[in-house]
Amino acid sequence: MLVQRLMIKDPHTISDRTSVQEAIHLMQDKSIRHLPVVDKSQKLIGWATLSDMKQGLLPAMVTGLSVADIMVKNPITLHPDDDVEVAARVIYDKKIGGMPVVDDDKKVVGVMTVTDLLNAFIKIMGMLTNGTRLDVNVGAEPHGFEKVSAIIRNQGGEIVSVGIASHITDKRVHYFRLKKCTAEPIIKALDKEGYETVSSSG
Repeated sequence: MLVQRLMIKDPHTISDRTSVQEAIHLMQDKSIRHLPVVDKSQKLIGWATLSDMKQGLLPAMVTGLSVADIMVKNPITLHPDDDVEVAARVIYDKKIGGMPVVDDDKKVVGVMTVTDLLNAFIKIMGMLTNGTRLDVNVGAEPHGFEKVSAIIRNQGGEIVSVGIASHITDKRVHYFRLKKCTAEPIIKALDKEGYETVSSSG
């Protein structure tokens, strides 16, 4: 999935001459925590965060500092054609809350935040749907995932999404999210074939 499908398009922006107070007010008024700082051509020149602006508020009131003095210069950016996984990795590695999205001319076309990535993950995994979840140890044998998936389908289960435990354990647990169904027949069929259902819900 590309960044352009998930980013906030046509985001609010400010200039580097904006006062810190004005930047904070805009963020609070629009319920946002990040603002791209642009020049007259809408090209990115900085990145303002609510936390940075709040920390700089008192010095700004005393000395007249503007956004230009506090903003992040040369911020990390994304391109609309970047993969969402790239965005997730950068945000995770750099421990940042979001990034501006710029086109080939460095003009701001969007913003990508942790919240956007979380919303996408929730939708992809179907977490808000009224469904059934089975956590199954697919075992170390080859094609374990395919066999478990087939058993679930043969018992009338419709798989919405599958997650895999990233941490290393003695089990290879896959998280199957299904459309709402009765889990017991599926669990019994899995057990009969030697597959352990670690937990179930829904």
